[in-house]
Amino acid sequence: MDKTYTEPSIDEYLRQRLMPVEGSIPHLPSIEMYGNSIPAGTVGGDLFEYINFQQRYDIDARIRRAEAQSKEFLKPLPAGETPRNTVDDHVEWLKSRPNDTPQTETNYRKAKSSEQARVAEDLHQLYTMAGVLLVDAQGHGIISAKIASTVHDTFHALMLSELDQRGRTTPELFEKINLRLAQSVSARNALGRTEQENAREIATMLYGEIHPQGYFRFVNFGHPPPLVFSTQSLKFMDFPEDQMVQFLALGLQIPEDDPDRNKYYSMQPRDRKLNSSNVAELKLMSPGDILFLYTDGVYDGYDEQEHGQLEDIIREHCHHSAKDLCNALLEHAVRLDDVRKRSGEGDLIDDKTVFIIKRT
Repeated sequence: MDKTYTEPSIDEYLRQRLMPVEGSIPHLPSIEMYGNSIPAGTVGGDLFEYINFQQRYDIDARIRRAEAQSKEFLKPLPAGETPRNTVDDHVEWLKSRPNDTPQTETNYRKAKSSEQARVAEDLHQLYTMAGVLLVDAQGHGIISAKIASTVHDTFHALMLSELDQRGRTTPELFEKINLRLAQSVSARNALGRTEQENAREIATMLYGEIHPQGYFRFVNFGHPPPLVFSTQSLKFMDFPEDQMVQFLALGLQIPEDDPDRNKYYSMQPRDRKLNSSNVAELKLMSPGDILFLYTDGVYDGYDEQEHGQLEDIIREHCHHSAKDLCNALLEHAVRLDDVRKRSGEGDLIDDKTVFIIKRT
C-alpha cells in the first residue's frame, strides 16, 4: 500500500532547509569538519551549511566553458551574424561610437578573453577548498528562520553569478547580501515607521573558506569571532585585531560609495565597499589545531568565565573527532540552558550552533 504523503508544517520545512546533511560534508586532505545546530524551539534562526564545491557544482564543466569562451571571445563576429555572446554584443555597440577603431575591438576582445582564462584558473582552486556559511537571525521562531532562509537563498543565487563571472567568491558577493537585508527608505515610510524603531530584519553572518594548508579566510558581519585552539599550548590563541575584521550585522551599515546609498538607512557610515583587505585570515598552524565557530546561543564572545569553560571542554576533547567535540560543546550549552530555566532566565535561551574545523 502506498504511503500517504503528508505536507510538512512550515516549522518542519524551514528547519529542514536550515540544516545540512552529513553527506554534504567536504573531504579535504588534512582537514576534518563537523557542525550541528539545536533550535530553541521547533524552528530557529540559526543556519549553518557546508559549501562543498565539488559536490554542489560541476567544476570540470565550468572550467571547460570558461576556456571555450576565452577562445571564442577572440574571434571576430562574421558579418551579418547574430551576436554569439556578450562580448560580440558589446563590440557591436563599440562600432556605433564615433571614435571606434579596429584596435579598440581587438583590445576589448583580448581583455575579456584574458578574464575568462583567469576564471578557469581560479575554478581549479575549488577542488582543494571548502566553504562554511553561518547565519544567526535575531530571535528564534518562524520569522527568524525566514530571515535566515532569505540570506541562504540570496547567498546561493549570488554564488552562481560569482563562479560564472570570476570563478571564486569576492567581497562584492557579501556587499550585495548586506544590501539585501538593509531597510529601504521607501518601505519604512510606507509602513509609517521612524528611524528609531526596531523594525529591521537583523542577522549576523560569517562565511569562510578553508584550504588543506590550514588557512581559513573569512568575512564577518556582526558574528561572534572564531576561536582557534592550539594543541601545543592547549589553549585558545590570541590574534591581533586586524586579523579579526568585523562589520555590523547584515543591513545595518551601507557604504557611502554604494550608488543606492540614499535609498537605505545606515546606522553608521562606512567610507567604501569591502575589498580584499577586509577579508580576515587565520591559520591552523599544527596538526590537531581546532577552529571553533559558533552562534551566541553557545557563547556571546565576551564572557571570560564561559570562555574558560569552553577552553576546558576543548582541551578535554581535543584528541577526539570533530563530531565528538562538536557534540560535547553543544551538550555543555544545553546544560547551561537547564541552569537558566531553573533560575527563571528561560528567556535568555537561544538557538545553538557549533561548527568545528580540525587540522589532522
